[in-house]
Amino acid sequence: MHFEVVTLFPEFIRAYLEAGVVGRAAIRGLLQVGTEDPRTHAADVHRTVDDRPYGGGPGMVMKPEPLAAAIGAAAARLPAGSPVVALSAQGRPFDQRRAREFSRLPGLLLVAGRYEGVDQRVLDSLVDEELSVGDYVLSGGELPALVVIDAVARLLPGVLGDADSAVQDSFSDGLLDWPHYTRPEDWAGMPVPAVLLGGHHESIRRWRLKQALGRTWQGRPALLRQRRLNDEERGLLEEYCAEAGVEPPHRLD
Repeated sequence: MHFEVVTLFPEFIRAYLEAGVVGRAAIRGLLQVGTEDPRTHAADVHRTVDDRPYGGGPGMVMKPEPLAAAIGAAAARLPAGSPVVALSAQGRPFDQRRAREFSRLPGLLLVAGRYEGVDQRVLDSLVDEELSVGDYVLSGGELPALVVIDAVARLLPGVLGDADSAVQDSFSDGLLDWPHYTRPEDWAGMPVPAVLLGGHHESIRRWRLKQALGRTWQGRPALLRQRRLNDEERGLLEEYCAEAGVEPPHRLD
């Protein structure tokens, strides 16, 4: 898959590609990440890419001419069917479902804004959608762009050493992850749950599902309200709540 990022700080993106899962995938040719700096498309000697907002107010706004030219240059390197996505606090929430949808595309162009925002005319004419990685404000769109690249890259064939890792990740089936343990068997007086030591695969599967359901109910109940539980899941969630002393849901579907 081919990613392009329009950014005033291409070194941020390149630095991330020097390590970790995404970096190794790029070295192996499983994905490609390019950058385009709007400053290289600025017409004046100072390479100006921002200006004061019409109507007054604090901060600066990214100018349309260099940004549009940068988007065009990046788009020209991408295969057909590659959407343009701007990272924005006003965008729809980015989630695992959207990451799966992106992973089926041939390419993706990510626009990382800066300052107070991007001239709306660029968004209206050149951007297919806006995405947000959370209800908070960052200094720019580079970190959100890397979040999208990382989440999507994990879903590409061959990127992870074990393909089941992506399948079992949190949110892959609408639930938070279950607890994980490794050696030693007892650490600081805290033992690994006995069920994980017995080697009974069905018991382990049910325990993990129960923990995922319970942790989701305690930490992100809205996720469970969006999910239709089957009889086994309802029973396991009730068991978890009884064992943890947690008020069980009265109705989820």
